[in-house]
Amino acid sequence: MLKASERFSRRQRRTRFALRQAANGRPRLSVFRSGKHIYGQIIDDEAGRTLVAASTLEQPLRGELKTGADMAAAQRVGKLLAEKARAAGVESVVFDRGGYKYHGRVKALAEAAREGGLTF
Repeated sequence: MLKASERFSRRQRRTRFALRQAANGRPRLSVFRSGKHIYGQIIDDEAGRTLVAASTLEQPLRGELKTGADMAAAQRVGKLLAEKARAAGVESVVFDRGGYKYHGRVKALAEAAREGGLTF
């Protein structure tokens, strides 16, 4: 029987493999959520570098959010990430939910990024 962390790792690898097949050179919007914060970054896998990153730990968000672990925080991070991506010239990405369900904070971040102008 597999541990929960091993099952999560398998789901993450399976998701990333499918994304590499469908990416067509587009960068990847990767999401990580912890118990206290949520992080998003846009990664260029071909060059192996992060183009844009945003999280609830950043200074403008940290002062205005009550906590970094709720839906409102995820929406703010998604909007901030989309603004930074547009400034960096990124319009289209592939969404990498990692091993998480597309639900709750992960879904809120994705929808806010879409509203901010990213297409995926």
